[in-house]
Amino acid sequence: MTKITKDMIIAEVLNMHQGTVPIFLQNGLHCLGCAMASGETIEEACAVHGMNCDALVDELNQFFAEADKTAE
Repeated sequence: MTKITKDMIIAEVLNMHQGTVPIFLQNGLHCLGCAMASGETIEEACAVHGMNCDALVDELNQFFAEADKTAE
C-alpha cells in the first residue's frame, strides 16, 4: 500500500502517479513544474501557501488507496 507523508518531496509524489497532479492543482499548488517542487516537501509547500497539510495528505492517501485497489 502506498503511503504519502507530509515530509515527502512534491516531485516524488508526482513521479509515483501522474494522477496526483489534479489534487495538487485543486488545492492551490499550481507551480508543480517549478524548481521548488523538486526540493520542497508537502509540509513546506502547505506552510508557504497557508494550506491545511493534513487535509492534502489525507486526500493524496485516499487517491493512492483507490489506485492500489484498481491495480490489484
